[in-house]
Amino acid sequence: MPELSQETERGRAVAPFGLAEVTGPSMVPTLRHGDRLLLRYGGAVRPGDVVVLRHPFQQDLLVVKRAVERREGGWWVLGDNPYAGGDSTDYGVVPDELVLGKAYFRYRPRPVGQRSPLALARWALSAARPLLPDRSASRRLRAR
Repeated sequence: MPELSQETERGRAVAPFGLAEVTGPSMVPTLRHGDRLLLRYGGAVRPGDVVVLRHPFQQDLLVVKRAVERREGGWWVLGDNPYAGGDSTDYGVVPDELVLGKAYFRYRPRPVGQRSPLALARWALSAARPLLPDRSASRRLRAR
């Protein structure tokens, strides 16, 4: 995830929506490296929502995770890829003030060099999707 600039921080009061780019494998299969997200800053977060937050130990780094459960002191967040790490199993509960917003929509850019009509049709059908809450997230947490 790119770092928020000072202009983005100031612009949040005017524009409650923003864009972000996903880097890394922690949210596979829901999100892949290079996906773009439409997010709403300060949106109400519920269990199962995909959220953008500041890393608790490196606050200039933004991360995308799934809010699994409300706990004392904040949110327990997990990546959809259990093998990638970098979630609350590593750094614990994330305070509410570090949760910046909720992701509502995912756009997957067209891969470079993709020219066959069949590949373009498959991309067009899957390029843009809403990010729906995963209600099974809390069951996965209890199973760990």
